[in-house]
Amino acid sequence: MEPGRTDQLVVALRSAARSLTDRRSIRDLEETLGRIVSCAMETIPGVDAASVSMTEHGRIETRHPTSEAIRKIDDIQSRLFEGPCISALEDRPDSGIVIAQDLAGGDAARWPRFAPGAVAAGYRGLMSTTLTSDGGVRGSLNLYSRQPDAFDEHARTLAGLFGVQAALVLVGVNQAANLQKAVDSRDVIGQAKGILMERFGVDDQTAFQMLVRSSQDTNLKLTAVARWLPTEAANSARPDAGRVDRPGR
Repeated sequence: MEPGRTDQLVVALRSAARSLTDRRSIRDLEETLGRIVSCAMETIPGVDAASVSMTEHGRIETRHPTSEAIRKIDDIQSRLFEGPCISALEDRPDSGIVIAQDLAGGDAARWPRFAPGAVAAGYRGLMSTTLTSDGGVRGSLNLYSRQPDAFDEHARTLAGLFGVQAALVLVGVNQAANLQKAVDSRDVIGQAKGILMERFGVDDQTAFQMLVRSSQDTNLKLTAVARWLPTEAANSARPDAGRVDRPGR
């Protein structure tokens, strides 16, 4: 790569990193996905439109398409289970990139059912970058071009590096979300234990065992029981009201 383009690449990646690691976005998956799409549009040359495809509950869904036309093109890929974004999601090539330089030309044979729909919508090129890393979500960044042969070596290199970076950010988002859930659950259980300790005059360990027993008896998750208890306590004036029994009953 030429020295000037190398410098441009470093600057672009630093700019993307600053945007993607913003504290607000690292805690919010949807905001992060939107940042990934907008950063890709600003950073990678030859890109006219973009979206993210995510695999959830056995279905491929489009997130943050830059236009309704792109959403429809992505929906065609999902419905047919054919296209560069499907290949990036399912095959996960070593390079992390699947490219269609001309869907009206030679690449049409590779995706014969999908290609006509993309061309009819006005897009000839599509580069999908895998956003999946071990332990992370499964996704692909889809970069569309109205012109054929729009993605040169520089664009492919930048998309590949950007994809690796974005995948790690998504893993961080998931970890942050799981951590927040754990913190929230701990707080809810702690509040429920406090109610039981005050109501029944028991210690921390006994209060927790009461929650566990109620969870087992009702076949509800421990956090569900813990969330129910404050509402029950607020609506009832009787010390022994509700489903939670004194120890030993």
